[in-house]
Amino acid sequence: MAVASVERHKLIGDVHLLLTDEQGRILFGRRANTGFADGAYHPPSGHLEADESVVDALVREAAEEIGVQIAPGDVEFVHVMHNASSGGRVAFFFRATQWQGVPENREPDKCDALEWFAMDSLPIEMIPYCRDALDRIASGETISMYGW
Repeated sequence: MAVASVERHKLIGDVHLLLTDEQGRILFGRRANTGFADGAYHPPSGHLEADESVVDALVREAAEEIGVQIAPGDVEFVHVMHNASSGGRVAFFFRATQWQGVPENREPDKCDALEWFAMDSLPIEMIPYCRDALDRIASGETISMYGW
């Protein structure tokens, strides 16, 4: 058994939006010009800001990245992943099937395409922890660890 450090661990919180259309497909953006995993597909996502709930962060990121408005009550929690990268992160995954507006790329400096993918035909190029989380979501798991 590992001995725990006396220093309190601080986590970075991430939110991930699984914007899901009537056909069950999820919207992904293709990363570009970021210096990390460029060319990989990833759902709209972002970091929690100070004094912000995970749902508020998700609603904000949806508006900032793809220009859609999601009511907090239309957000469904589907998974949480404790990821070992960067010293420890917690990624919260939420599904939304209702929203206002038409998804559009609002961050062309970080994303060069938006595309819909079915869960059973996800893009080949994905950030590995996200693929793992989506596989676990498909199997009904609500919590996982990655890289520990």
